[in-house]
Amino acid sequence: MQKAIRINSEEPKKPTRFFSNNQEKQIVSSIGGRQTSNSGATYHTKGDVLIGEGTKNSWLIEAKTCTTPKESFSIRKEWITKNRQEMVYMGKRNQAIVFNFGPNQENFYILDEDTFKELSGL
Repeated sequence: MQKAIRINSEEPKKPTRFFSNNQEKQIVSSIGGRQTSNSGATYHTKGDVLIGEGTKNSWLIEAKTCTTPKESFSIRKEWITKNRQEMVYMGKRNQAIVFNFGPNQENFYILDEDTFKELSGL
């Protein structure tokens, strides 16, 4: 008697890095800058996207995405704290956390109040 073979017609699950890489490329395409290699995991380059290198208006961007569509997303204080520390280490003037609610969805930027005031002229 032959053993039954189960055929799974679903697409194989993609790793989280696949979705993160796509979001980072989407950010670079939208606002410019440079995607960091290995998602900023090296000792000398931090963050996911760097903008305005060597300029007064330089940014360190940390990207966060969901691998499946969601209705809510939790922001962790540690992400903001770590990104601020890395901003100083990298010599950047500004930092932001960018998140979305799933693959290929709109990105939202989290800024601190002082940066918002400066950008809005308040």
